[in-house]
Amino acid sequence: MGECNGDRYVSVGEVDSPRVDNFKKVSLLPLVFLIFYEVSGGPFGVEDSVQAAGPLLALLGFLVFPLIWSVPEALITAEMGTMFPEAGGYVVWVSSALGPYWGFQQGWMKWLSGVIDNALYPVLFLDYLKSGIPALGGGLPRIIAVLVLTLVLTYMNYRGLAIVGWAAVLLGVFSLTPFVVMGLVAIPKLQPSRWLVVNLHSVDWNLYLNTLFWNLNYWDSISTLAGEVENPKKTLPKALFCALILVVVGYLFPLLTGTGAVPLNRELWTDGYFSDIAKIIGGVWLRWWIQGAAAMSNMGMFVAEMSSDSFQLLGMAERGMLPEFFAKRSRYGTPVIGILFSASGVLFLSWLSFQEIVAAENFLYCFGMILEFLSFIRLRVKYPAASRPYKIPVGTVGAILLCIPPTILICTVLAFSTLKVVVVSGGAIMIGLVMQPCLMHAEKKKWIKFSTSTDLPDLHGANQGSVNSLVD
Repeated sequence: MGECNGDRYVSVGEVDSPRVDNFKKVSLLPLVFLIFYEVSGGPFGVEDSVQAAGPLLALLGFLVFPLIWSVPEALITAEMGTMFPEAGGYVVWVSSALGPYWGFQQGWMKWLSGVIDNALYPVLFLDYLKSGIPALGGGLPRIIAVLVLTLVLTYMNYRGLAIVGWAAVLLGVFSLTPFVVMGLVAIPKLQPSRWLVVNLHSVDWNLYLNTLFWNLNYWDSISTLAGEVENPKKTLPKALFCALILVVVGYLFPLLTGTGAVPLNRELWTDGYFSDIAKIIGGVWLRWWIQGAAAMSNMGMFVAEMSSDSFQLLGMAERGMLPEFFAKRSRYGTPVIGILFSASGVLFLSWLSFQEIVAAENFLYCFGMILEFLSFIRLRVKYPAASRPYKIPVGTVGAILLCIPPTILICTVLAFSTLKVVVVSGGAIMIGLVMQPCLMHAEKKKWIKFSTSTDLPDLHGANQGSVNSLVD
């Protein structure tokens, strides 16, 4: 076997996540829509970008931001996800580059960020329906609705990833179709001059950046499902490319329609406003269609995010980072304990407001992305000849340059965070820093049982005497 600086590594290009073969894997089309729902789910939630900065900056944001953030993140996910096609996803990337301690921190921050993100979808779901069903605006009916929605969608996750994938396809088509219809109906009413409205003195940069960031991140989340994908080395890069186009078009087309066909009133542009625009443009029937599409979209985002979060916990357990019971699969191949933990977190956090949820998850997500960028560059520098089924066509210098713009963006988002978000998110990070050594102490004392799957490559060569070299 090969040795590098005393640490032994294995070839990861040919290793799949351990699983039972009769569990159906995810094919290309469902994977595209799972990524679509991990990242976007449609234009629901982009309205705040117009309220924060006006039409011109909102449109430019969804044109420029993908180049600065989405494209680099998707490319890195394609390379690293095919290099490590297993349930741990980005946790394994960081563990292989920076060690298991930082791998655990990555897992904690990204899981918590994902659960916070998932708590948003019941909020958006009810915000779109409350204009038609006022009782859902608050009180006991809203609490019951959140609980029922969470339980139903959690059960869907339990029944299998293949079901979730094809459900995402159907939900995606249903969610995007009314915006195509709205755009066609709005053509006679479009006034292109409305797209150019801007007032730099009245921009809420914190809300603007957080809205853009939330709507265009989480490309890496699909990596935790790579072990459940048919031929991930080829399927994952193709799916990421198709999803990137679908996401950007899915944002820009409705924004062009809404800002160009309706007189601007920035105060009205908040989550749920697209349904009001639909009524102005096409009538009540189109409004109800948009509201139904929003409900379906939030269902799709919920099940996709929960799949990613729960499989991440399973992957961490298979790597010995979490207690063994997290690796338990149901008869449908789904991570039972991971699903229950993720659903409990969603219910606990669902009382937060839209802006608070977005700001808190973005803060945690930023720190996780910094670890991913560092791991990507470190593996490129230390092991340039390692097996990479998909490799971004740039050298080491190009890899470093690729990470600079999104890193600057991360620093900007963090700089605009409020004190409340910094305190709460900082406290959550501190919990992770302490939790890992506590879990390792519990393992040493045999209070909790941990185990590492023998089907996975030993990233650090701690327990194997002879394995293949990482370098081909």
